[in-house]
Amino acid sequence: MRAPLDLLYNFHWVISGEIARSSQAYLGFLQTLLKAHGIESVVNLRGTKPGWRWWDYETRVCAELEVVHRDVRFNSRRLPSRLILLDMLDAFDEAQRPFLVKCSGGQDRTSFASALYLLHTRGWGARDEAAGQFARWPYLHFPKRQQRWLRAFFRFAEECSSGRTLREWITQDYEPEDFKAWLESRGLGGAFRGTHTAHGR
Repeated sequence: MRAPLDLLYNFHWVISGEIARSSQAYLGFLQTLLKAHGIESVVNLRGTKPGWRWWDYETRVCAELEVVHRDVRFNSRRLPSRLILLDMLDAFDEAQRPFLVKCSGGQDRTSFASALYLLHTRGWGARDEAAGQFARWPYLHFPKRQQRWLRAFFRFAEECSSGRTLREWITQDYEPEDFKAWLESRGLGGAFRGTHTAHGR
């Protein structure tokens, strides 16, 4: 039976003892959650937000526990730039294990990040396990119309990779405009709101 805090914060292990996923700890039990699971690093997909109550609380708790905190700016409705994807991969590689990846609800951005991690670390043979990160149950992934690109990204990536690793393909060839054209050619032109235009984090 799952612990109450795990249910409250949509907490799940992606790989036990290595990477976990969750929602934002809005009700103030982040310290308890991190300590209960021995989390050493947090990768926040909501970006750097000083002055926002949730971000100030989260970074303060991590500092108190000596948990490494890393921000990645990621929008579930906009196709990511190459640098955003590489920033996410770098955050994964640099994180002390076990680490937690989280967004607001732990449903959409976190599903994408968890799938990205599995394919990055385990290769294309983990495609089914990665796809499973988008399950409605237990992850509550019910994507809105302009979030439908999230799961489709990995089919596009494997088709275009020509046997290269995910990181190699992203570094060498990924362009959001190519992904946009691929989506539109498959009747998914409404599956995103736009593309990221800024190249910073």
